Amino acid sequence: MSKLLNRIICGDCIEVLSNAREPFADLIFADPPFNIGYKYDKYHDKVKKKNYIAWTKDWMTACKRVLKPHGSFYIAIGDEYAANVKIIADELGLFMRNWIIWHYTFGQQTKNKFARAHTHIFYFANDKDDFTFNDHAVRVPSDRQLIYNDKRANPAGKMPNDVWDEFPRVCGTFKERRGWHPCQMPESLLTRIIAVSSNPGDCVLDPFSGSGTTAAVAYQLGRNYVGVEISQNYVENTEKRLAELTPHQNQPGQSLFAPEGQTEETCLDFGAGLNTAELNELKRLVSDIKKPAKEIAADKMLLGLLTNQFAVRMNNHKQYSKKEIAMALEDIAD
Repeated sequence: MSKLLNRIICGDCIEVLSNAREPFADLIFADPPFNIGYKYDKYHDKVKKKNYIAWTKDWMTACKRVLKPHGSFYIAIGDEYAANVKIIADELGLFMRNWIIWHYTFGQQTKNKFARAHTHIFYFANDKDDFTFNDHAVRVPSDRQLIYNDKRANPAGKMPNDVWDEFPRVCGTFKERRGWHPCQMPESLLTRIIAVSSNPGDCVLDPFSGSGTTAAVAYQLGRNYVGVEISQNYVENTEKRLAELTPHQNQPGQSLFAPEGQTEETCLDFGAGLNTAELNELKRLVSDIKKPAKEIAADKMLLGLLTNQFAVRMNNHKQYSKKEIAMALEDIAD
């Protein structure tokens, strides 16, 4: 296990995972080739249907073998083989918790049928009763709160539904895009999955590492990662991507800016702010709410809701002031 941890291994995921002696993954996210003709570095993405289905069963079986008893398994897949993935999962004894639809803009344009603008994301658990699900990490203010100011609303916010439209595809012109890989998952989407279905120190496995997004997000969230990738070129580029990142070092509630011996509150008037982990979480929350940071900061009601929701997200028993959050929102807006 130690030989795999926090590495991107070059090889076939079925072979690599078959050599593992015991389950090691707390969470698996798999985004395999969809068999629709994408041009990858070392893989032909257009094989006979029966061969693709057989291969899908092989790699899913290999993943199931290394998934811990309490582990969760997410699979992104296109329309053509979504039903096959569900059937194979049933055969493997996985329990489906959600069939998520990731709806995005900049979909695949077509001339003789409706344009495709979604991907299926299956959320399975190894055990239907024993799994990690950090609901506080993904809750958002409800419409009762945001629109109607209804006092009956749950102050902890609501769970997002199973149609995710907050995450645009990572297109070629986006700053996040890595030019050496043909398709790339958005970090914000992986952040939601890793935050809700794993804990700091857990191991997150991606059997099709590709552009390295899963490993990058896991690293920044304080998780261990294992990536498997058949292309040496993709492995080397992912290692460069990871080398540019800052690991999760600051625990929630610890300020990077508060001088020694002073509390967070005593520093607010001197421009103190949130630590790196808190600031990243605030950015994610603003994105989930789908309102500009400047608009939130300027609206007392919205600012109050966001401040409360942010405290729920951080789950660290720390009190955050609206002034502190407003200052951070100004930085995000810039």
